[in-house]
Amino acid sequence: MQPAPVPRDGRAMIVIAGQVRVRPERREDAVRIALRMAEATRAEPGCVDYRFSGAFDDPNVFYLFEHWESADALQRHFETPHMAEFRKHLPGLLAGLTTVQRYEVTSVAPM
Repeated sequence: MQPAPVPRDGRAMIVIAGQVRVRPERREDAVRIALRMAEATRAEPGCVDYRFSGAFDDPNVFYLFEHWESADALQRHFETPHMAEFRKHLPGLLAGLTTVQRYEVTSVAPM
């Protein structure tokens, strides 16, 4: 995947990164719901990338990575029907603390 260019109009791209722990007995449900959410979200205008992945050392830890063209695109995402549906499922799926951080990115360079 090619890195997305930073908008030249001064707006920052938004990156969301997080870690969640799911209930072991609900892991398969969590995977199914996360995949459905990711598919719907990647079709949204302004979404560059949206995905969940798992920890190699703990099958009940999921990582979240989101990349948005702008804060406006992220705000529109929060207002979608699939986000409302996703949020309804979270209390029954999550176990323990959730850590999610928002980053505003104004420059990108290859490593």
